[in-house]
Amino acid sequence: MIKLNVQDETSRLKAVILGTAKSCGPIPKIEDAYDPKSAEHIKAGTYPLEKDMVAEMEALNAIFEKYNVKVYRPKVIEDYNQIFSRDIAFVIDNKLIKSNILPDREKEIEAIQYILDTIDPANVVETSDDVHFEGGDVMLWKNYIFIGTYKGEDYADIITARTNMKGVNFIKELFPNKIVKEFDLVKSNTNAKKNALHLDCCFQPVGKDKAIIHKEGFRNEEDYNFLVNLFGKENLFHISADEMYQMFSNVFSISNEVVVSEKNFTRLNTWLREQGFIVEEVPYAEIAKQEGLLRCSTMPLIRE
Repeated sequence: MIKLNVQDETSRLKAVILGTAKSCGPIPKIEDAYDPKSAEHIKAGTYPLEKDMVAEMEALNAIFEKYNVKVYRPKVIEDYNQIFSRDIAFVIDNKLIKSNILPDREKEIEAIQYILDTIDPANVVETSDDVHFEGGDVMLWKNYIFIGTYKGEDYADIITARTNMKGVNFIKELFPNKIVKEFDLVKSNTNAKKNALHLDCCFQPVGKDKAIIHKEGFRNEEDYNFLVNLFGKENLFHISADEMYQMFSNVFSISNEVVVSEKNFTRLNTWLREQGFIVEEVPYAEIAKQEGLLRCSTMPLIRE
């Protein structure tokens, strides 16, 4: 049996589900793209190739092996994108909460059923279809649960809006002892530089007291100021719209000391090392073309 335990984003990782790029299917039609960045690369003829994405994920897998992390992989479904395991479920404390994912992606949860079968069923939580959240929008820090959402009246028309207020309130009820704080994120179906697909696309804590942040990812400046006050401005690494687009905030922590980052993120990686972090660099630029990076393709099950 897997004994789930995730209290935060940065404690020592023991077990994780890492997505797979194997048999991820043909290049999607432009009208089937789920986000503006994928659409851009489909149009430009630069959409990532399966072999390149498989190689990138294996590079990440090798880092996990180096740190003795137990890695689970989804069963491979033919011609199906299963890279972003963070979207389909997430763990808070000892509970695994299944997301209500975009209908086209429902098979992804079936591919990890063999893992779910080893978890106490009392700790696997499902919701009704009108409650929306994805793991990229849910982030744990001390006694807080940070949740990215979108409060615009056009929520139903915005394919990049993945977590609604019903989702936020569901988490509030499930964890009455935590402080649940939602953040209203900037969304765009068409402009990838003005679209925070999930909270982890514009913010993420690293180590014990630092974080990466993109101010313009928040619709409400008060939400940004809340994080500045909580972390202290000197502890925040601010990223530009272009750096957000490249997914600078979507790194992944193996521990409070070790951060896995994309090898081209020179400015960020230099800052992390200056703060005393060990930075494990991997190539992930092809996967980034689908508007997701390291945090998006991992789903921690156990952190110490």
